[in-house]
Amino acid sequence: MKEVWRLYISPPSTGAWNMAVDEAILENIVSGVSHPTLRLYAWNPPCLSLGRSQPYTDIDAASLKKQGWDVVRRPTGGRAILHTDELTYSIIAQNDNQHFQGSILESYQHLAKMLLAALKDLGAAVEMKKEKRKESRNFNPVCFETPSAYEITVNGKKLIGSAQARQKGGILQHGSLPLIGDLTRITEVLAFPDTQERQTAAEKLLKSASTLKSALGYGVDWDRASKSFIRAFESVLGISLIPKDLSEAERSRASDLIQKKYAHPDWTERI
Repeated sequence: MKEVWRLYISPPSTGAWNMAVDEAILENIVSGVSHPTLRLYAWNPPCLSLGRSQPYTDIDAASLKKQGWDVVRRPTGGRAILHTDELTYSIIAQNDNQHFQGSILESYQHLAKMLLAALKDLGAAVEMKKEKRKESRNFNPVCFETPSAYEITVNGKKLIGSAQARQKGGILQHGSLPLIGDLTRITEVLAFPDTQERQTAAEKLLKSASTLKSALGYGVDWDRASKSFIRAFESVLGISLIPKDLSEAERSRASDLIQKKYAHPDWTERI
């Protein structure tokens, strides 16, 4: 019998709401109230997210304000991501769930099979790089230019950035698939020592990362991409997804987390 998970497709929301919802779902799953969940979502307005332990000083606050973009700190690690024109996924379950067995890297490898299948369904010639690339010694606050094990690439360029957190008796893995747009926009709102370093970061980003449109030569909209993720999740992992909204308890907890954590300077600017 197939394991039953919830499918929650969110409307585009702020960075604080998106992170608060992921954590609220995690808490309710751990308490046994909610089913393990695949969540697919988007961001409005565009949002710069920092990794859990990334310095807030990596941000160029004046440029961020000028752009009218949001900022949030993720509960997961890694470096900065600009969330816009993308499909974001989160996979949330109790820490003893069969799909998160073993180490973080082992579960990454397992879940990457689903991500690979989804992207192949969209027409992308993707592969999984098992070894870490040699990390640059240069200052670099950008996630998509940062090497990681089991990253998914197309034509040698990183296509999905993912991160995982194991806490509170549960596991949250989320990641982003850039669909279209200029990936170098992120360098406009990050602090660099000088203009040359900013330009260098932008050039390296284009050499090491890709949008889905760049990989395919044509655009894929959010709805089509989400359907490929759903099909791959069910077929590769052997899970039955049942569409279901947030519970009232999850909504209430998310609202509380926004006020006390994700929209609060004590969390966002804590480092």
